[in-house]
Amino acid sequence: MSAILPLDSQPADAIEGLLDAAFGPDRHGRTAYLIRDGMPWLPALSFAVLDEKGALIGSLQSWPVALTHEDGSQLPLIMVGPVAVAPAHQKGGHGRGMMDAVVAAARGQACEPLMMIGDPEYYGRFWGFTADGTSGWDCPGPFEPRRLLALSVDGRPVGGTGMLSPRITVTA
Repeated sequence: MSAILPLDSQPADAIEGLLDAAFGPDRHGRTAYLIRDGMPWLPALSFAVLDEKGALIGSLQSWPVALTHEDGSQLPLIMVGPVAVAPAHQKGGHGRGMMDAVVAAARGQACEPLMMIGDPEYYGRFWGFTADGTSGWDCPGPFEPRRLLALSVDGRPVGGTGMLSPRITVTA
C-alpha cells in the first residue's frame, strides 16, 4: 500500500531522479520551468507518494508564481506541477491522490488560486480546473491556451491579463 507524505520528507536527489524518469532530463526547457524560475517550491502544498517499501514513486510540487500585469503589479497564484509518477507505477491512482491532497490543502488554507498547464478534460473533471478566466494570460514560452488552467480555492474570481512569471518577493 502506498502513502502520501509531505514532499520535503524526501531527499532532493530522489525527487530529481523521479522527475527525470517521468519527464526526461530535458524537462528544464519547458515553459512551466520559465514561469517558476528561481522560486522555491512550497512545502505545505507539495506531496510525495511512497510505495510499500518506502521508495519514492510520486511527487507533486507547488510553486509561488504570479500573473504580472503591464504596470508591474502582480496577482499571486500557486502553480501546481509537475505531477510525476514513476513509469512503473503510472495508472495506479497515485497522481490523483496527490492532486486530491493539494486541492484539499489549498482549500484548507484558503490560499491564492491554483494554476497549472495540463489536460483540461482530466483536471477539470476531477478538481474543477478550467481555462475560463485565463484567456488574458500569457506565458514566457510556448503553450496551448486551452491547457492553461486555474482553480479558485476560496471563491475569489480568477482572471486578469498579463504574463505568468515568478512571484516578486520583497524583504525588508
